[in-house]
Amino acid sequence: MPEVRVVDDDGSQLGVLSISEALRICEEKGLDLVEISPTAKPPVCRIMDYGKFLYQKNKKANIARKKQQVILVKEVKLRPNTEEHDMMFKVGHAERFLKDGNKAKISIMFRGREMMYSERGRKMLSEFAEKLLEICTVEQTPRLEGRNMIMILAPKPGGAASRKKTQNS
Repeated sequence: MPEVRVVDDDGSQLGVLSISEALRICEEKGLDLVEISPTAKPPVCRIMDYGKFLYQKNKKANIARKKQQVILVKEVKLRPNTEEHDMMFKVGHAERFLKDGNKAKISIMFRGREMMYSERGRKMLSEFAEKLLEICTVEQTPRLEGRNMIMILAPKPGGAASRKKTQNS
């Protein structure tokens, strides 16, 4: 008859028992025999209320899900010929996104012959990041992906977004 190491519902060791003996003990207590470690020699089983175990596990998962923070990536699109005033307007948008605790994806779209001036786009993105330096960090430096140059900014830890969360808690 196969044997298993049995752990009681209070955590005490009952020793190595046959499966039928372990099941008999479980029935007397009105609990379930749950295999904890099937690869051990002999396998380890625990006497527990499995329904209660699953309920508590789901409850912990729900609490963890409530406490997690969802970070969105908001996009700001520019063109290589964007003027200074329009750029400042877009900086304001990105600043609002970062203060809300989201990441900002800044992209410059090149069309046609504008691809020859990718350095102008790189310079624009570095200026954009400099204007927001006190509230963000550059998570991804400017990188050319096809006809778009992309940079990702993330809010600084301990910035306005985390202060807002602690005030609401």
